[in-house]
Amino acid sequence: MADSVDRPASPSKGKGKLKDFSSEFDDLDPVVTYRHIFSPTIGPKHPLRVVALCDCNAFYANCEQVRLGIDPEKPLVVAQWGMLIAVNYPAREFGISRMDKPHEAVKRCKDLIVVHVATYAEGELEPKYHEKPDAKTHKISLDLYRRECIKVVNTYKESLIGGEIEKASIDESFIDFSIPVRDELLRRFPHLKDVPLDAPQGIDTPLPSPPSSVEWPENGNLVPIDPSKFDPSDKTLTTEQVIEAEKDLIPTWHDVCLSIAAELMSRMRKAVFERLGYYTTAGIGRNKFLAKLAASYRKRNTQNILRNSAIPGFLKPMPFQKIRNLGGKLGKALAEEFDAATVGDLLSVDLDEMQRKFGESAIWVYEVLRGIDRSEVKEKPAINKSMLASKNLPNPLSSTAEGPHWIKMLTSELAIRLHEARELTPGLWPKTISLHICEGWSDRKSKQAPFPSPRTVTIDLVLGEAMKLWNEMCKEGWRKGMKITHMGVSFHGITWAEEGQRAIETFLMAAPSRPVLTKDRARSVSVGVRDTSVEPARDVDIDDDSSYSFTCPRCKKEVSVPRKTLAECRNVSGENGDLASELQGNALAALKQEHEDFHFAQDLMRENRPIITNNTASGSGSPKRPVKKQKKGGQASEPAGIAKFFIQKGKT
Repeated sequence: MADSVDRPASPSKGKGKLKDFSSEFDDLDPVVTYRHIFSPTIGPKHPLRVVALCDCNAFYANCEQVRLGIDPEKPLVVAQWGMLIAVNYPAREFGISRMDKPHEAVKRCKDLIVVHVATYAEGELEPKYHEKPDAKTHKISLDLYRRECIKVVNTYKESLIGGEIEKASIDESFIDFSIPVRDELLRRFPHLKDVPLDAPQGIDTPLPSPPSSVEWPENGNLVPIDPSKFDPSDKTLTTEQVIEAEKDLIPTWHDVCLSIAAELMSRMRKAVFERLGYYTTAGIGRNKFLAKLAASYRKRNTQNILRNSAIPGFLKPMPFQKIRNLGGKLGKALAEEFDAATVGDLLSVDLDEMQRKFGESAIWVYEVLRGIDRSEVKEKPAINKSMLASKNLPNPLSSTAEGPHWIKMLTSELAIRLHEARELTPGLWPKTISLHICEGWSDRKSKQAPFPSPRTVTIDLVLGEAMKLWNEMCKEGWRKGMKITHMGVSFHGITWAEEGQRAIETFLMAAPSRPVLTKDRARSVSVGVRDTSVEPARDVDIDDDSSYSFTCPRCKKEVSVPRKTLAECRNVSGENGDLASELQGNALAALKQEHEDFHFAQDLMRENRPIITNNTASGSGSPKRPVKKQKKGGQASEPAGIAKFFIQKGKT
């Protein structure tokens, strides 16, 4: 049976326009069924969806306050050259904002603490806090804030099981509480776990009534349903006052979910403060858009809860140009076309009329004004595909000799960032390195080259590769009177490779006089495949290297598993002696296989035969690699190691 209310269709390309709503706001109290409760996923249209935005308060200033051990109630600002990029809340009480210059801010507050961001200087391998950094010779570094941002997000993840976290910016994260809240809801209300036998519609039967009252956390702000009942300038309005004014309100199951999410959010914010010392503000609502707006309701170390029933009263008086993506040309055009200033002014505009004036973008505007947001909370990949260090040059470069000064700083920053990324995700490495220069703001040139793969990050390595590009660029395109106003060095194609992984070319190189197993290669120990033909004695001390070595029948060389690898196996296994022996046995098996691959690659190179078939594997010209005999009643064993990439099965 169709709903009595004509609901909008989902936007889709080429499908025309949406149907109009019969009311200004849709689904403020949707029907929740057992099917919704049992759903394995909770998407944007789910009636019990709960999303939060957590924002670190004055993040850069808070980072510096923690680094310096300064009382958080002291006014502090962070400067970058001649402007402020962060102002803490005590400083804001003096009327200081990011629009002020540092010297102007000091006039407003004589006790103001001004911290300039760290900078790179020539000859220094790391950024430092210089007393008087100069934009003509130094480069800013935001590395501290990037590192602290990662710590904050990791703390969120450790404090929440089953939720989704999306880093929105360096100081903001969206958190989808829907799944953990649903799980907690079923734990607190076990009668919801089973569909009643007499349910008239089976699994599609609506849930029974929620509890008559909801327990809201004390450390939060409840957005009122009717703001007109309260003084908008009253910053002391409490949740208890709001509840008292709305005592006749019947709560919904979504209200219960919001209260549970508020409890979880309180724990996460507490963990961030106790571990890192950072103040946060959170907004909690039914989608990302409303959570973002709710976070701005009351700032500084608090959390704001926006119930569905409070959405109309919260949005209607709001200047719509404050909404993200409505503050530019589109917002100005809407204001002029419909003589509107607030969300409430635009709610009376029919969708047909809005579409005639603004096309398909009207659908998004029409929905967002009514608090509808269909975007999902998705965790972004941990691996950034690129890294960039750049500098707008206050004094344009006019000669090739001036370039190395800035290239050294840029490559130092890149090397440090790549090193830190590899500490979190071992095996990261870029495919290419690029050098960019700009003359003015339009004439842009760049040059790139493959980045070598020694798998060890050093500043000298990055600097050397960047200088090659600089020298090539100068030879090819430098002209008299050239003025470079911008320079950047970047990594691209950053991917993850398993530790110890080697390219195939390394197997086809000429053999050294003595086969050597490097320490880096020795760490590439396979613990997933067990070679039972190599079974070490149990409970053998790692100092006894002979138990984990073998003599090659071809080259007569004795090859041993490095003692460090054996020790690592013992450390991983703890007190489990059997597991330690198994890991060490696997290390020996991997070493044995690698040595066989070494001889096989040598044979390929000498015979100049990159492809061998099973039909000729035992004939003239084939590598002298041992082939396992066919078992009775079975098929021949598959080749092992690198051989399986070169052996092609013959026709039967």
